[in-house]
This record gives sequence, structure tokens and C-alpha cells, in this order.
Amino acid sequence: MYRIGQGYDAHRLEKGRRLILGGVEIPYDSGLKGHSDADVLVHALIDALLGAAALGDIGSHFPDTGAEFKNINSIVLLGRVLMLIQKEGFFVQNADMTILAQHPKLFGYIGKMKENIAGALGTDIRNVSVKATTEEGMGFTGSGEGMAAQAIVLLKRVKTDRDA
Repeated sequence: MYRIGQGYDAHRLEKGRRLILGGVEIPYDSGLKGHSDADVLVHALIDALLGAAALGDIGSHFPDTGAEFKNINSIVLLGRVLMLIQKEGFFVQNADMTILAQHPKLFGYIGKMKENIAGALGTDIRNVSVKATTEEGMGFTGSGEGMAAQAIVLLKRVKTDRDA
């Protein structure tokens, strides 16, 4: 059985915070505001994975009221989500993600983002796609007010002991 999941996340930019995307710290004068490291790329991926497995969303598993999630590395959360979906018999066939940001230019960081995500998912890097695009100055991402990300995943389910 195959399942497709879609995820989306958006955060405001804030001066004085580190900018983390795909587990990579990117030099920039602002970072994304959030309870965790606010990694919109990984958060969108987490929601896509949880959605495909019908396991809720990122907020139901890692609430922004939980002190244990304050400033946590989102790659760590991604590893926890992998364990959840594997418990249900799913593994990742592929993940395709897009970052929406006017600035900074992200091309030089995409390879490391893919590495980090593939490592956390326990999959070959060829199963992970990360792209970045601007919105030509339109909307909150185009104005530089924030960043967003979209993710789509394909999961394959194998039989588990619970299926017997």
C-alpha cells in the first residue's frame, strides 16, 4: 500500500535569531521565529509524513507549549517521526520539498539540507529533493517578512505484526 502526504509550514523572520533550514545554519541577519528552531522545511516534511500515515500533525506530537521542545533541533523531531511511521509499517519512498523565500539565496546549502534529511529518514539521498524559489516580491515571503515551505511524500507500507 502506498500513501501520499502533503505538508506546509510558514514562520516570520526575526532579527537576532539563527536561520535554520533543512538542519543547516545559514548566515543571514534574521532567523525564523518559533518555539523550536523554526525550521520550516523540516516542519513541512514532518506534517507530510504524519499526514501520509494518518498520524495527526506536528502540533499534536510536539506542541509549542512543551518545554522539552523549546529550541529543539527539528532534525531530531524528524527522527522521532520516522520511528512513529515505521511503527505503523511505513517507510519513505521519496520526499519532494520547496522552500519559498525571497532572501537569502539558498542554492549553496541545498546539498547539505538533502544530506541531513536523508540521514534522518534513513533513506538514500536520491530519494530526497529540495528546491528553493522566490515569489517575485509578492506576499509575505516575497516581502521578506517570513519564509514558507511545502513538502510532498510517498510512503510505502509493509505488513507488520499487527496485520496478522
